[in-house]
Amino acid sequence: QVQLEESGGGLVQAGGSLRLSCAASGRTFGSMGWFRQALGKEREFVASITSGGITNYAESVKGRFTISRDNTKNTGYLQMNSLKPEDTAVYYCNRYPSRSASWGQGTQVTVSS
Repeated sequence: QVQLEESGGGLVQAGGSLRLSCAASGRTFGSMGWFRQALGKEREFVASITSGGITNYAESVKGRFTISRDNTKNTGYLQMNSLKPEDTAVYYCNRYPSRSASWGQGTQVTVSS
């Protein structure tokens, strides 16, 4: 079983930046994805990265967010720049595309206007 722990969220003004981390323990991660869930909305895909470093992004974050990973640490990252109020959500990581690991607690990102 893979245990996931997200961190790095916080409160930031519009236009600011945050870097999220996803630490996976228990088993080696394959392709990894970041997802987010805003209040009252369904969880949605944000970005993914394969074990070889191939990335994919939701249209809403392209050019602003960068996903990366450190395979030696079994940790993934999401660098978020030019944040907008609509990026406010709880951010989660999981296997991609299966989302087969148990969800962690997530990390709250709040962007003020």
